[in-house]
Formats: sequence, structure tokens, C-alpha cells
Amino acid sequence: MKRCLTWWDLIWSASALLSALASSFLQVKKLTTMSALQLFYPMPLQMWPSLIAKAKEGGIDVIQTYVFWNQHEPQQGQYNFEGRLDLVRFIKEIQAKGLYANLRIGPFIEAEWTYGGLPFWLHDIKNIVYRSDNEPFKFYMQNFTTKIVNLMKSENLYASQGGPIILSQIENEYKNVEGAFHEKGPPYVRWAAEMAVGLDTGVPWVMCKQDDAPDPVINSCNGMRCGQTFAGPNSPNKPAIWTENWTSFYQVFGGKPYIRSAQDIAFHVALFIAAKKGSYVNYYMYHGGTNFGRTGSAYVTTSYYDQAPLDEYGLIRQPKWGHLKELHAAIKLCSTPLLLGTYTNLSLGDSQQAHVFQGKSGECAAFLVNNNSRKIVKVTFQNQSYELPQASISILPDCKNEVFNTAKVTSQYSTRSTVPVLMFNSAKQWKAFQDVIPNFEETSLRADLLLEHMNTTKDKSDYLWYTFSFQHDSSSDKNLSVYSLGHVVHAFVNNLYVGSAHGNHDNISSNLETSISLNNGTNNVSLLSVMVGLPDSGAYLERRVAGLRRVRIHGNNEADSQDFTNSSWGYTVGLLGEQLQIYNDEGSDKVQWTNIGNSTQPLMWYKTTFDAPSGNNPLVLNLGSMGKGEAWINGQSIGRYWASFRVPNGDPSQIMYHVPLSFLKPLGNLLVVLEEFGGDPLQITLETVSNDEMCGYASDTHLCPVTPWVDIMSNKGMEKNTRHHGRRPRVKLECPLGKAISNISFASFGNPSGGCESENHVLGSCHSSNTKVIVEKACLGKKHCSIPRSIRSFGRDPCPGISKALLVHAECSSRDLDDPRSNLI
Repeated sequence: MKRCLTWWDLIWSASALLSALASSFLQVKKLTTMSALQLFYPMPLQMWPSLIAKAKEGGIDVIQTYVFWNQHEPQQGQYNFEGRLDLVRFIKEIQAKGLYANLRIGPFIEAEWTYGGLPFWLHDIKNIVYRSDNEPFKFYMQNFTTKIVNLMKSENLYASQGGPIILSQIENEYKNVEGAFHEKGPPYVRWAAEMAVGLDTGVPWVMCKQDDAPDPVINSCNGMRCGQTFAGPNSPNKPAIWTENWTSFYQVFGGKPYIRSAQDIAFHVALFIAAKKGSYVNYYMYHGGTNFGRTGSAYVTTSYYDQAPLDEYGLIRQPKWGHLKELHAAIKLCSTPLLLGTYTNLSLGDSQQAHVFQGKSGECAAFLVNNNSRKIVKVTFQNQSYELPQASISILPDCKNEVFNTAKVTSQYSTRSTVPVLMFNSAKQWKAFQDVIPNFEETSLRADLLLEHMNTTKDKSDYLWYTFSFQHDSSSDKNLSVYSLGHVVHAFVNNLYVGSAHGNHDNISSNLETSISLNNGTNNVSLLSVMVGLPDSGAYLERRVAGLRRVRIHGNNEADSQDFTNSSWGYTVGLLGEQLQIYNDEGSDKVQWTNIGNSTQPLMWYKTTFDAPSGNNPLVLNLGSMGKGEAWINGQSIGRYWASFRVPNGDPSQIMYHVPLSFLKPLGNLLVVLEEFGGDPLQITLETVSNDEMCGYASDTHLCPVTPWVDIMSNKGMEKNTRHHGRRPRVKLECPLGKAISNISFASFGNPSGGCESENHVLGSCHSSNTKVIVEKACLGKKHCSIPRSIRSFGRDPCPGISKALLVHAECSSRDLDDPRSNLI
């Protein structure tokens, strides 16, 4: 799986650390359930503190991140740990927030990161075979792994030195490819484990999805349902660890987005902890982020795991974030029996079980599971009746009181929206430059065959020109046929654009078949092969090929056909605009820009300037009017775009592209857009992103917030305090930082229809007429408020005998906040 921020692919892991950290491999067995999340540090470093703080507030204990070899050693022996690649600074930021770290060194990481994180210069090492019992690969892998370990040691960042790093990972999901290497696979696994352990970090090492991980390396699970699929630790001295719990799934250009519900994530976390006696669960991703520049792998969108609990821009996504926060709090209430208790599994029905942890001093915790996805089921446990919704788990920290159910969402829902703040709709704002289309005679790199794309560009550019010329004895129409293993191919004949073709994530090959007009005499054919990221997975990555494989020009019959596959070809790596870096202030002056014409042309560069809008809301560039290309702000790439590649329902794969506030200066920001084959820059807009609309719902079947139970259990005991004033279902609303509740657009205590998952809220037959007034009094002008779902809150019962719920829809805005101490009624 993959990553995406700038700590490139942090994987944040959320687990409740309930005991002293392990300082040896045997001691790690004493860890109890920890919540972890994956986060990628190559995100703008200005985002790190906020993201880590929000993770901690969400109940996360561990931040997990990949290490990006191809970013840290882009050229052999030349290292970069500056700016957003400052790994030491990132780990220290985690430590400063009182959290722990899992360093997934790999150094192969996959992660939907270009080339799986491997630097492309490895491709040129003689006789190398990646990820196998191959001496050249092992040499460079050990060299980089040692570099990272020594860097961490030099700053005392391992737990054994008093630092935050409690786990490290070597390799990544190797079992997926091990069989392809035959007898070279198992020795490589053993070598990697021995090499890592030999680096003497004083903390355990992990191999994910490697069931036979050699002792003392811990085997761990990746996936969405490890509570069902994980075979368990391969040694009694190892804990059950889930290194990747996928909170949604990565999206590819042209692919339908996958959305995973908060309820499903919570169910499988609780099941893993209960059924597998899990010690550690990491959310992949907890914050996905952005594949800035050319860092995404083949066909992967620039936006990465936007459906995570913290979205691409670092905004809290509700109810996912809040529901998991409640889950973490509920699990931590069970810490003592989970850590020290005796485990038993009881049948409560055909598809229902109780996972019970009984302590010697009377502590008891139970997880009641309903595996039936269609029926609500009533079960009896320890002489008490419990109603379990479909596919749900109830958590009883004292084996009596249900404090959390994975299917009952009590957190608020939020709605994300964008508002245009800058329009670029005037042609006078823009300048244009059409890139050069090279002909055969203008190229210096020549070969009598079609060169492989990646080995020719060395990942310096997505683009490679293939050119040839030939003589034709008449003016006539023919057909151009191109078969390519590149992701996109654009064709030009005699400098005129004649067509394009592209593949997709599941089938990268493309066939371009288009009619062309030939001149009498010399004809020049220029074919632009385009990669949208390098491959990131599979065996023998070093053997992958891309680019043009066959080129023919033919008439209506095979006899009238010329095959140019093995002709003399000329090559140019990259576009002229790339080579001159016309996307930054200095390079922009190296070409002659012109006014925008009435018609769009292929391979156009557009530039304009703008001043930064006021405010601290995240910003996006809406590129829905464009086709395919890349965009830069002040010389920094905000990533590849491909708005013209539609998902099956006809929507663009992605139109909003993150513009980090740290990329901007107050005045005169340079925006440059490279458009490959069309698009209208006059419809580009800069927009703010906010989640200022929220909805809360509480019914008589909802549970009360978990938080009050923490105080109850830690102070006077649960059983004596089950009537604690905080134990009432309630609607809790909270605005983003710096904002207050400014409007209550809907409020009803009664039987309203719609709920928070619906866009339409409608009053029912039962409604308390003073609901809105009471809610406004409790909430307006405040950052957060809490309204109990009770008759007492609203003065009278509007309809006795009818089950009642409270539904509130509210909006936030930037304004002065009232006294935060008056947020409860």
C-alpha cells in the first residue's frame, strides 16, 4: 500500500499504549493495544504540528511513516534530508507531542509511490535484481538502511535511547512476490531480517505480510479485515500487529473512488483486538495527503487517501475521525484486563460471540460480536440482555455497561465545501508558450530501434520524444498505427497534431490508430511517449519496459504498409519548457511568451500571477476545465492533473489540486500550467476549502459519549456511577479551529426524518417547537456545544409515547468566540 504527505508517506498508527515500552524483542509481548496512524512526512513541514496534534486528539499513540529512498538519495551517494525531507525533525516533532513512532524503512515501500520508493539509479547497477538474494541489491539496500538507522541513533531517537521510535520495518509485503524469485526469495528474507537485527537498534523489527518472518522479527498483517484474515504471530514471543488498516483505498486516474465507512473500520479494529488479542493497529492512511510533483506511481491520482480521518488538506473528516476517537477511548477503558486478563471465547448465537478478558482482581472486559450483516440480534451475556445492530461489536469495559458499539455513530457529521476566491477568466491575465515539437534532424540521441522509455529518461521527466523521418513519393492519406507500453502517446506528423491514445491502471498498453496526410518528399513523425508515474509493485521491477514498441504507416491493405519499428530513430528526453524550467521566475524569462489565442493547441504552457487570498483555510486549484498536464506555484509542482480522464459515471478523476499555504507569498505568486492536449485556462479558479457545515443526531438507541466513562472508571468505579449526568445521549457539535457556530439551519426534537447521512432534513409528525431557540441559545457564538437528547432539555414532552430523537444542522464561520467555559447545557 502506499503513502502520501511530505514526510512522504507517513503511516499514522493509532493504538493505546498501556504499558512501558519494550526495550527488547521479548518485552514487546507486554505491549497492549496501541492505535497508530500512517503519515507521510514529505508533506509541507508547516503541516506537521497540526496533523500530529489532531492525531493525538483522536486517540492516536503512534505515528508510522515510510522512509523514501528515492527522495533521500536521488543520486547515488548524494543525500537530501532538507526541508520537508527532514526525517529527524519529523521524528522529533512526534516526540515533542508525546507520541511514539514506527519507522518503516523498507527501503522498498510500494505505497503508490513512484518506483516503490527505489531510486532509479539502481537500474543501472550491473547484474542487479531488486529484492532478491542478489549481492548488488543487498549491498545498496544495506547501505541505505544503515544510513537511516545511524542517523536515528545519532539523534538518540530509538526507544532504547529514550527516543520515540518503538518499531522499525524491513522490507514490505514481500510475501506477495517471494514465489516469483524461487530459490532466491527465502534466503533474501533471512538475510534482510539478520541484517536489520544486526543494526542493534534496541527495538523490534517488523515484516508486514510475511507469515514466516524469521525470529525475532515480528510478522504483521495488512488489509481491511485482519481480525478475520490474520493467522496470528508465528511465535508465542511476538504480539499481534496490524501495520496497515486501509481506511479507504488509493484512487487511480479513471478509477472509481472507494469509500470505507467509519462503522466498518471500527468493527474490524475491535475484532482484531478481541479475536486476535491485537496489540497494535495502524490506520493506512490516517492522513493521506498529496503526491506533489511526480511522486505518485503509475496512474495514481495526485490526491492520496483523501477519505482518511484527516483529509488531504489536514481537515478533520467526520464522522470517521470522531467515531474512531470514541473507539480508542473505549478500548483504553479495557486496558487492564486486555493486558493482564485471561481470554475466553463464548458463543452467544449462530453468528454471535463474546470475547472476554477476565483479570485476577475482578477486572473484566467483553467484546460482544454480531457477525450477521442483515439482522439486529438480542443476546444474553452474564444474565443481561444486549441488542447488537447488524455487523457490529459492543464494548463492555466492565463486562456490564455497553459504552461503545461500532455501528452506532454518535460523532457529528461534517460537510466539506469549496468557494472560489480568485478567478482567472480574463485572457489578459495569461501568457502562453507552445513547446517545441522536435524533428529527427534536431535530435542528438539516435538508435536503430525503439528505446525503452524509463531507461532512456532515467526518471528525469515523464516525457520522451521518439522521432523519425522518411521519404514519400506522393501527397496522400495513410494510417498511423502505434502500439505503446507508455501510459500516453501523442502523435505529430509534420508538426501537426494527429491524435492521442492512453491506457489505464489495469492495462497500461495503448493502441493509437489515426489517419494522417503525407507530403510528397520528406515527412517527419514525432511521437511523444508520456509516463504518469513509474510502476511501484511486483517482482523484477528492474525488468519492466515502457514506451513505444511498434510503429507502422499503412494504407488500406497490408501490401501498402511500412514498419518503422527498427528504423533510425532520434530521441529527446523531456520538453523544452522542463529543460529551461520555465515554471519558475528565473526560467520563465528564457522563452518568448505570447497572448492567449482563440484556439487551444497541444503542448501549451500557460502562466499568470496572483496575490494570496486572506485567511487560513486550505486552498485548491480547480483544474476541471483542463485536460492533462502538471501545475506549479512559485516553481513548486502541485502535481500531475488529468481532469479529462473520467471515472465510469462520467465524473473527472480529480479536479481539485492542493495549494499549500506555505507555497505562497503575499503578492505576485507565479502560476504555471502545462497542458498536453487542450483545456481552457480561463476557467481555472483558486478556491478555499472548509468543513464548516456539521450535523449531529442522537436517538434513544444511541450511546452516550465514551469520555465521561474515563473519569467514572478512574475515580469512583463504573457500577456506582451508571447514572452519572454525562451518560445521556447528546448531540455534540464542534467547529474547526478559529471558528464559531454562526447559524442553526435545522433543529428538531421529535421524530425528524433524514438523519445526518442525508442532505435533506424534514420535520416529522412529532416536533418540539422551541427546539431551534434552545439549540441557538446553547450553541451560537461558541466553538462547541453539547445538547442532551432529553425531555428536560426542551421543557416538555411534545408527543408522549413516541420515541424521540434530536437532529441539528449547524454552520460555522470565522468570528470572535464566546467564553469557552459556557459550552454545555
